[in-house]
Amino acid sequence: MVEDTESIDKAVRFHGEALLAVEEGRLDRARELATQALELFERESGPLHPDVANVLNCLATVHTQQADYREAEACSRRSVEIMREVRTQADGPDLDRLYVQSLTGFGNTVRTLGRYADAEPVLKEAATVAETALGEGDEDFVSALNALGMLYKYSGRFDEAAALYDRAIRLAERINGPDHISLASLLHNLGGLEHARGEYAKGEPPARRSVELRERALGADHPSVAADVAALAAIVDGQGRHDEAEEMYRRALAIFERAYGSEHYEIAINLNNLAGVRHAQGHPDEAEALYRRALAIKETLLGANHPDVAMTLNNLALLLASTGRGQAAEPLYERALRTFTASLDRGHPKIRACADNYAALLRDQGKSAAARTLERKYGA
Repeated sequence: MVEDTESIDKAVRFHGEALLAVEEGRLDRARELATQALELFERESGPLHPDVANVLNCLATVHTQQADYREAEACSRRSVEIMREVRTQADGPDLDRLYVQSLTGFGNTVRTLGRYADAEPVLKEAATVAETALGEGDEDFVSALNALGMLYKYSGRFDEAAALYDRAIRLAERINGPDHISLASLLHNLGGLEHARGEYAKGEPPARRSVELRERALGADHPSVAADVAALAAIVDGQGRHDEAEEMYRRALAIFERAYGSEHYEIAINLNNLAGVRHAQGHPDEAEALYRRALAIKETLLGANHPDVAMTLNNLALLLASTGRGQAAEPLYERALRTFTASLDRGHPKIRACADNYAALLRDQGKSAAARTLERKYGA
């Protein structure tokens, strides 16, 4: 095949402009540019070319930020398939790097969709290839460690996640120094891990540092800063500082709504968390409305059987039970438990918490035998 160099140059330019548009948050424009670059590369270089895989990774990032996870998965899966085929015919550090990036993007998307068992081999391969081919002083290796740590955090393997985060932070500080923006995501995730463990005070310093680094680099109104602020709010809320947490959640929501509209996953996360704050502050009606809106967004974006949907179901059920609507809460607890146990290991803290809540409701209803059965089944 004889390539049209003018078309290739145009594709390269479109791809570069798409990456810049992603950084600036102009996601519709980024998708348009990346799609044009993809069409040109496919036409001039063929469908199994590294340039095609590279643009697919860009498109997957755009789809992820727009909460279109199915499209993100399709793009990143195809990128991995292309790079696996390419690496059977050629080798080199550039191909290794692109393969690691494709694997990491694909694994992250599968993890976001709640398929933790499917994500693990992909992300472990990304970390192995990165360490072997690129070395531990490479930023793509740090990204692979971070991605695997995120998976282990969500699947309840907290000690393994902590070890990965600690190593990634040490390497990132060695590569770019202690005040570089590349540390922000790692610190954000370390704070989130401590939140998941219930170690809220321990999680606050890294979460605050993440906000400071990202805000200094990107400005106060960037969506990535809002994500850091929301993560810090959850940690502050866990320490009982509800008014402070509410202010943070509302700040994050305003930024997300300006950037993404009203139906984005980040919106759903913050609605769920703000609902918990408003419940704790004595506003159950507002909290219920927030939970139901969060639930509707999550079900639309993630499907009805995602563990994050189950989390909001549990929270809504807890609110209903606390306001004397135990009969309405019971089927929500049942559905949440089914979803959690289908996607998480039996010992995961979310299963235990949901089973505890459900057993307490059953006892309040005079169903002590059913509560004991539930406790025996789930170790509540």
